[in-house]
Amino acid sequence: MSGHSKWANIKHRKAASDAKKGAMYAKMSREIIVAAAAGGSDPAGNFRLRQAIEKAKAEGLPNENIQRAIEKCSGEGPGQELEELTYEGYGPGGVAILIKCATDNRRRTAGDLRSLLNKYGGNLGETGCVSWMFTERGEIKIGSIPEERDEEELLEAALAGGADDIDTSDQDVITVVCNPSVLERVQEAIGKTGHAVKAARTAMHPATTDEINDEDTARKLLRLLDALESHDDTQHVYSNFDMDSQLLLASMS
Repeated sequence: MSGHSKWANIKHRKAASDAKKGAMYAKMSREIIVAAAAGGSDPAGNFRLRQAIEKAKAEGLPNENIQRAIEKCSGEGPGQELEELTYEGYGPGGVAILIKCATDNRRRTAGDLRSLLNKYGGNLGETGCVSWMFTERGEIKIGSIPEERDEEELLEAALAGGADDIDTSDQDVITVVCNPSVLERVQEAIGKTGHAVKAARTAMHPATTDEINDEDTARKLLRLLDALESHDDTQHVYSNFDMDSQLLLASMS
């Protein structure tokens, strides 16, 4: 598991106890809006929307917020024009960074992201400068396997559904990896075994990683990633850094 993935998992668990519900809810509402705009407002026929709603419910987004977000793309409520954009750049240590956004003002978003990258020793790049380093893949997150079940059962179900691999390097979360085109099928196959799926999504995975070895660079990089993720228009941030677990934890303190 890359350093970015380890950092994201630790940060997510820590954020559960932080007072950041408002910002989190806003991002989830935006994901519902863009998912509905891209594939229709009926969750039964729109897998991306269905996943966005399930994630939002799991994080406690009220049902009325979910319905309001869907209505913004169905003509039943006041609309919100959101555009999905991907920005690319470099962070401290030359780390590659991809930033996926949903925005109603691309000029504002680009200016804000450029400012954040510059502030922490990075820079915003041209389209295509780092995206070639990443591959889109499907990821299904599963909690630790209960004692009454075994990993072999999970592996067989996942492979039967079309999965490529299972990552068990994180003791708290098991990640099933697959081609994005079969994500829904793999999730259904796992669900039939009784294993609890915590999340299913597409994500950008780096083909190679850049090793970070000093605490000053690590601290600047993690502060940059945190600032980028906290921006209102940001939906997902991906990078290709890797670092020792002890350095990762020390730099997050």
